[in-house]
Amino acid sequence: MSRTPTPFVSRASSDVFLPPVLPIVLDQPLHWLALGFKDFSKSPWLSTLHGLVLAIWGAAITWLAHDRFWLLAGSLSGFLVIAPVLATSLYAMSRAMERNEKVDFKLLVNTWTQWHVRLRNEPDSYWSLIRFGLLLALAATGWVITSSALITLLAPVPIHTPLDFVRHVVLNNKHFLFEIWLGLGGLMAAPVFASSVISMPLLLDRKVTVLQAVLTSWKVVVTHPLPMVFWAFLIMGFSLLGIFSLFLGLILIVPMLGHGSWHAYRQLVDVSNMEERMSGQGEC
Repeated sequence: MSRTPTPFVSRASSDVFLPPVLPIVLDQPLHWLALGFKDFSKSPWLSTLHGLVLAIWGAAITWLAHDRFWLLAGSLSGFLVIAPVLATSLYAMSRAMERNEKVDFKLLVNTWTQWHVRLRNEPDSYWSLIRFGLLLALAATGWVITSSALITLLAPVPIHTPLDFVRHVVLNNKHFLFEIWLGLGGLMAAPVFASSVISMPLLLDRKVTVLQAVLTSWKVVVTHPLPMVFWAFLIMGFSLLGIFSLFLGLILIVPMLGHGSWHAYRQLVDVSNMEERMSGQGEC
């Protein structure tokens, strides 16, 4: 008598369950962007509000630190690294749309404020979102310190302002410091991306620990390296476009990428056997 094969279930250890990774094609990230734009069009005002807040924040950082290069570099680096955390309510909006639930300002407020309810009902995973946000902030701080040390040691003159950096690092053809700096940045950004690409939507949607979320994210990247590299380039490219457009582009780019990241999560992992976390509706 034939037996139905049992689906492969990954376990990083005897106690850590990792959901199965779903098959995708190389150009799947373009589909995620299209779905993200579709969600954006369903609730344009609330989605735009996210982009507007981040655009104002980025512009304020630049205005306050325009003549202090390391403060500006650190602030913008941190801004990019913790963006997946800041987009949490965009994930919540896409989740509600997927379930045909109401999407309104109350959903956003509940997503960010209903911690006392989660503490009572989900004590084991209450701090998961906060822990992960702190880990990303720590990663951004590490990059700024490493970057500062590299430039301070190898730059021909002290670097104090953004103009100093452009003149003596970017445009200086007597050394390869700028190329080394970019390479180091990419080397440090890769594990951050691998750890966070689907972690925040997973933490929002299911009752998982930070370790489960991060390991699942790494599993996705290892399983689909080329599509995930493509997705990383799209995220970085659109983010830089938004920043270099005097942050105005972020008003549209942030919601598109945020909603798109939700659909990336949904199409990358099968979480049907994992317990749901409470939504931002009703009791939450």
